[in-house]
Amino acid sequence: MVNDRQDLDLTAFAGPAGGGAVEWLISDAPVPYPAAVAAMEAQVAAIAAHQAPERVWLLEHPPLYTSGTSGRDADLLDPRFPLFATGRGGQLTYHGPGQRVAYVMLDLKRRRPDVRAYVAGLEEWIIRTLAAFNVRGERREERVGVWVKRPDKGAGHEDKIAAIGVRLRRWVSFHGISINVEPDLTHFEAIVPCGVVDPRYGVTSLADLGLTLTTEDVDIALRQAFGEVFGSAQSRLPEATV
Repeated sequence: MVNDRQDLDLTAFAGPAGGGAVEWLISDAPVPYPAAVAAMEAQVAAIAAHQAPERVWLLEHPPLYTSGTSGRDADLLDPRFPLFATGRGGQLTYHGPGQRVAYVMLDLKRRRPDVRAYVAGLEEWIIRTLAAFNVRGERREERVGVWVKRPDKGAGHEDKIAAIGVRLRRWVSFHGISINVEPDLTHFEAIVPCGVVDPRYGVTSLADLGLTLTTEDVDIALRQAFGEVFGSAQSRLPEATV
């Protein structure tokens, strides 16, 4: 079933009046997960206090697993990498080199205080990003994230190409999305990704779909699609490394 979140009006997510530019940061080296969480929490507190701009942070992590608020111990099949419990929604997922993570810190109280619509906005952001490379990403009502149909693997087979996990504090969002560009997909075999056990549903990447892309290619598409969904207020992309 196609997710009915696609019917939500996303236009109200345009930047808040007088809110200024969204700050974009890019980390060139893999960022340890605890350091990323600490940096997000500090930025979220500053945004909530109106002392810092909204932020999108693009990065990679070293190989690791994270478990969301619905995570189950049994979903870790092989503890080959460190596992971090986190306050985001969702279950277990993998992060590592070749995967673009975007941590999104937006003031939803000023934009639109609607969690369901915000998740729909993140899905739409991913779908439009993938469309830049002629990849058709789709929503699914019963499975959060963005999926691609894989008829080459059998009737009804679909693979997840992007994950979503969010948390809100004082209506400021953090955590965000991850898109598989060219990660080692065997690392997903050590977990039950996002709790999905149906063999018709797997994990894929842009490289697995036959696309040769750089991280910079994906970053450009992410920034363009972000403006389309969340408003064009983001006007600067600092040359900064965190």
